[in-house]
Amino acid sequence: MSKFDFIDQELQRRDVVKQHRVLKNIRPLPDACSMVDGRPMVNFSSNDYLGLAMHPELQQRAHQFSKRYGSGSSASRLITGSLDCFEAVEQKLATLKSVESILIFNSGFQANVSVIPTLVDQDSLILSDRLNHNSIIHGITLARCDKLIFDHNNLDHLETLLAANPEYSRKLIVTESVFSMDGDQSDIDRLVDIAGRYDAILFVDEAHATGVLGPGGMGLTAWKNVDVTVGTFSKAMGSFGAYVASSAKIRDYLINCCAGFVYTTALPASTLGAIDAALDLVPNMDAERETLQANAEFLRQALQQIGYNTGGSTTQIIPVLLGDEQQTLRMSEKLEDAGFLATPIRPPTVPDSRIRLTLSAAHTREQIDALVNVFRD
Repeated sequence: MSKFDFIDQELQRRDVVKQHRVLKNIRPLPDACSMVDGRPMVNFSSNDYLGLAMHPELQQRAHQFSKRYGSGSSASRLITGSLDCFEAVEQKLATLKSVESILIFNSGFQANVSVIPTLVDQDSLILSDRLNHNSIIHGITLARCDKLIFDHNNLDHLETLLAANPEYSRKLIVTESVFSMDGDQSDIDRLVDIAGRYDAILFVDEAHATGVLGPGGMGLTAWKNVDVTVGTFSKAMGSFGAYVASSAKIRDYLINCCAGFVYTTALPASTLGAIDAALDLVPNMDAERETLQANAEFLRQALQQIGYNTGGSTTQIIPVLLGDEQQTLRMSEKLEDAGFLATPIRPPTVPDSRIRLTLSAAHTREQIDALVNVFRD
């Protein structure tokens, strides 16, 4: 027996069930398109919802910051990596979101897996939505405390669980504002009310709402009394990194106690430059947000009219729920043959197989019509 037999066995298993993931060579092109393994395709799998990832202002600001501060931050922020541009960007975002403070993290995954364990101890209780993202699930696992799963977006069930477990001194409710695989939304106002009545900490992941929804694109939690919000700059903001929005007290606590912040090298200045530019642009992109939502509504209705199930989607994320894995793979292949990049998502990532479509403000109606025609055929 080889010590790496387990690798061979797992990869062979994935080959049999057609779950062996491979990387594709991608080069972005204008107009919501990409070059995929040397072939131009219309991209309906990207999270670049506002088309900012190739925006010249982000590129120019990234270059300016890199020229001023260098190509790397050199250390963690608690050593020498807290360049003064961090504080300026954090203050800018705090003003836009109307929160006391912002703390920038290197990625949304890093924030979720490290902030969640920092907010609880072994005697705490975490209540998590059934369809929360993998990064949240990992964060809860690392917390090593009791957890309860409430039915997806079923806040009556959440209340029932809270009422039945009053003995915990610390309770943490964890959910997403826009769910990454289903495109539906949480009721933030009711979650705030429930957290207040049961003295629970409310933690909301805004990765897929930041830039797209809420006042000025600042998310569904903006101007609302949510204790901890995690958002990303890597989707609608067109760059990279993440943030935690909270009170100044929580920020101070995370700087001192959150391992994912304390023990990692800070983001490079070029990334901060791109974020800074995005924060200048996004609040004034209401027209692009309207186009994005109009595109999404048009595609949802078109798919539903020809008999497809798009679940509870109300946003730019539209799952085409096919259920059967082989049918989902065949549909993805047909879409690829027709020149569309539309990724199949299957168990165990999601409970049922689907084509996950993501819209951009850069998509044209002609591109969307052509996509619908493939589904119709």
